[in-house]
Amino acid sequence: MKISLDWLRQYVDIDIKPVELADMLTMAGFEVEAVIDPYEHLTGVVAGKITDITPHPDADRLACCSVDTGGRICRIVCGAPNIKTGMIAACAMPGTVLPSGTRIESGSIRGQASEGMLCSETELGLGRDASGIMIVDDAIHPGTPLTDALCLSDTVFEIGLTPNRPDCLSFTGIAREVAALLNKKLNRPDIQIRESDAVIHEMTSVTIESPDMCPRYSARLLTGIKVQKSPEWLQRRLLSIGIKPINNIVDITNYVMMETGQPLHAFDFHQLAEKRIVVRTLSASERTFTTLDGKQRRIEEDMLMICDGHGPVAVAGVMGGENSEIEDDTTDVLIESAHFDPVSIRKTSKRLGLSTDASYRFERGVDPEGTVYAMNRAAMLMAETAGGTIARGAIDEYPGRKNIEPIRLGTEKTNSHLGTSLTAEEIARHLFSVEFAVTKTNPDTMEVLRPSFRVDVSRPEDLMEEVARLSGYDNIPTTFPVVSAKTQPPLRSFAVKADIRELMAGFGFNETIHYSFTAKNGERLELPDGDIRWKELPVLNPISENQSVMRTSLIPSLLEACQKNIFRQEQDLQFFEIGKAFYSHGLEELPEETGLLSAVWTGARRPRLWKEKTVPCDFYDMKGALESLFMALKIKPVACRQAPPDRCGYTHPGCSAIVFADNTDIGIIGEIKPSVLDRFDIRQPVFAFEINVDLLMSLVPEVTGFVQVPRFPATSRDMTLIMDENVAAADIITEIEASQVNIMEDIAIFDVYRGKPIAPGKKSLSIRITYRSHEQTLEDGPVNALHQEITEKLLSAFDAGLPE
Repeated sequence: MKISLDWLRQYVDIDIKPVELADMLTMAGFEVEAVIDPYEHLTGVVAGKITDITPHPDADRLACCSVDTGGRICRIVCGAPNIKTGMIAACAMPGTVLPSGTRIESGSIRGQASEGMLCSETELGLGRDASGIMIVDDAIHPGTPLTDALCLSDTVFEIGLTPNRPDCLSFTGIAREVAALLNKKLNRPDIQIRESDAVIHEMTSVTIESPDMCPRYSARLLTGIKVQKSPEWLQRRLLSIGIKPINNIVDITNYVMMETGQPLHAFDFHQLAEKRIVVRTLSASERTFTTLDGKQRRIEEDMLMICDGHGPVAVAGVMGGENSEIEDDTTDVLIESAHFDPVSIRKTSKRLGLSTDASYRFERGVDPEGTVYAMNRAAMLMAETAGGTIARGAIDEYPGRKNIEPIRLGTEKTNSHLGTSLTAEEIARHLFSVEFAVTKTNPDTMEVLRPSFRVDVSRPEDLMEEVARLSGYDNIPTTFPVVSAKTQPPLRSFAVKADIRELMAGFGFNETIHYSFTAKNGERLELPDGDIRWKELPVLNPISENQSVMRTSLIPSLLEACQKNIFRQEQDLQFFEIGKAFYSHGLEELPEETGLLSAVWTGARRPRLWKEKTVPCDFYDMKGALESLFMALKIKPVACRQAPPDRCGYTHPGCSAIVFADNTDIGIIGEIKPSVLDRFDIRQPVFAFEINVDLLMSLVPEVTGFVQVPRFPATSRDMTLIMDENVAAADIITEIEASQVNIMEDIAIFDVYRGKPIAPGKKSLSIRITYRSHEQTLEDGPVNALHQEITEKLLSAFDAGLPE
């Protein structure tokens, strides 16, 4: 919203500096985003007197002018048809930048030197006349700055209004606020209408068929007007806030809209069929309409239209029609001043993709009681600028009149909410200054009746906000909340998750964060029937098909992140995410929420280096990262056991394992199936794990015990067993641990061999057991005996043999 200070002074006496006014408005809730000089571009433009004119030797339509710019004679080439010797004209000197962005420089035009430019009104942004150069009063001395010659001095504020203050989308609205802040009187223009003997009700009529969308419609009729260029004062007013003048009739409607906030429309009365107005929606046969911008638009059945006796002539509250616009030969004008339902106008504007100054105001809410005042103001100004006569009387159809209910406001409650100590009289004075009617019912309570233009006020809190900003936010005492000295430690889950994030980052993984809304992924992940991850909770109003359900796994989002990066030639990727999965129990119940830790790894095992061959990552790299995480979190024992096919889902059978921690199933790890990768458009192996982080956190010990540094040396023994291919290494380790030998410190598998001379279907497994006593140095005899006992137990338990 642009506000001209010169124009604003027409309604309120302002005796402070523009910068002070800008600060005051900002603190009152009207943020001044910029303070600009609308005529700054005229800095290099002066009044120049043409002293001599000679034809251009090489161009029939150009002339070489000698121009006195106040101290020197400049040679300027000009092609305007209205130049003549002795004329005072607007002359842009070198260095001037015109509103179009053109920079004036000294140069040569068709071989003749030119040291400036004689400008038209259009080129200077001062009007629409582009037929010739702009002529200045002969009394002006050459060299006088054009801003001084034309008395062009103004300041324009660009104000960012919040949507709840449509009453301030006008000069009167801002002036009312300024008057209240400065304790000055608001000066409204007097309206004096001279009516003719012709009665408007005998010449036209208005019928409202959709009163729910048009609660009020007012109209006045002017006859015998003359459409012409607007007077200078009117053009300057509109240009100062960026509105392009058109003609005196249209300019008056724009002027009054900016003055009062009430959008108006002027119809060519002779173009209205049957000389009447009908406010209605359209039938099925009337669904196309051409607006003033020359575009044909498709009108839907619930869009409100302004019609004449035959068909539509305007889109209500948005834009008029090409079939009733004001032309140069228009002589009779019907002024429309209406109040439309904000929701209806907003829907129409959005569907048509057509936003105008009128729709911007109507969809936020205009003053239903202001239609007649604005209409009369426009009629008076049109009669002054276009001549003609105003028909006697006015049409004012008002089927949607509503009573304004009073709001009870308590002084004590207001002070409690605001942290102030205002008296009832001070509160009433602040509200009265912006035209609220206040009636005191008892020493603490008052009844407040909002003005009709304050459509945003409906409850006591709205009134408290008014009191706060009018009394001054800076005047509210600064207080500090009472803070208890007692503090609570952060939730343990936060600390554990922070540790997990730090550890995963240390392992080379990058954290990702994705939306909890996702596409349906059951089929893409090839989940088995009955899998809980099929229980997807649908979103009632999804943004798109890709965000239509709540996620039941984090893996799809991580795979999509891989695909996007691979397509951008980033093929070595390690991602992880900690987040919630949601499992539906029906729309009537809240979903079950489970915390998950998921990770993916694809590409190289280590960053690519020139001195070594690139090795791709594999299952054991991902398993090592997971085991390192458990080790750092002090979780043990940990085991990975081969996953049965019905548990694999999106992972490859035979390359998947169930993860156990402290004998609790907490997740799965494995290679993503190639068929699943195809669905995500990924063409390289990807390894992943997904862990129930809620269960994981319950296994993290709260206290870490101290273990003394061993005093005695360790000794190790190896064994190699020949066993069936399907025997899991984890089962071997579990069997050894079941021996519960107190001097056994560590068990590790250090070699697996398949092939000759090992028989088909068999494998060779080499195991190293480390022994240590905390009381003495172990001797070979007892250790060998114990190791032999364990070996024989394994040979029996797994039907294994020893190598020959």
